Amino acid sequence: MLENGYIQIYTGDGKGKTTAALGLALRALGHGWKVLIIQFTKGDKGTTYGEIASSGRFADNLDVVQCGLDRVCYSHNTNIEDYKEAKRGWGIAKDAILSGKYGLIILDEINICLDLGMLKLEDVKQVLMNKPRNLEIVLTGRRAPQELVAMAHLVTEMQPVKHYFDIGVMARRGIEY
Repeated sequence: MLENGYIQIYTGDGKGKTTAALGLALRALGHGWKVLIIQFTKGDKGTTYGEIASSGRFADNLDVVQCGLDRVCYSHNTNIEDYKEAKRGWGIAKDAILSGKYGLIILDEINICLDLGMLKLEDVKQVLMNKPRNLEIVLTGRRAPQELVAMAHLVTEMQPVKHYFDIGVMARRGIEY
């Protein structure tokens, strides 16, 4: 593990936020780290995400928890169950962050939860400010709150230049999920 762990944010409207975080997880696993990925707003009911399917290959050092329904939610399709799942995920995340068990924790799509008011920004900020010194934390999702951007050590904003979704190509197995 690291002497100094930092807070990273991958945000923006472009593709690659979760993919970048998963690449970092793979790198950490390669060095024997214990990694936790919590997927907010994502459920695996009906769609098998590739990262879930492959996670069993790293069972000794990788924990993956999904806290979402059977779709990625945005403002137009949320309901009370989405809010309950977000709160459940945040409870798991808080415990894990303070546990000292992990070297890397990825909070995938947590920025969406914050943007939609599913989680309280002040609660997330407090936990991040009090994280163990050697823990690296990655937050992904569009519309990262400016207060978190200000406190993070690394922020990458993904911006689309060209995307095949624009010509009607839907999410492809093995590439987008």
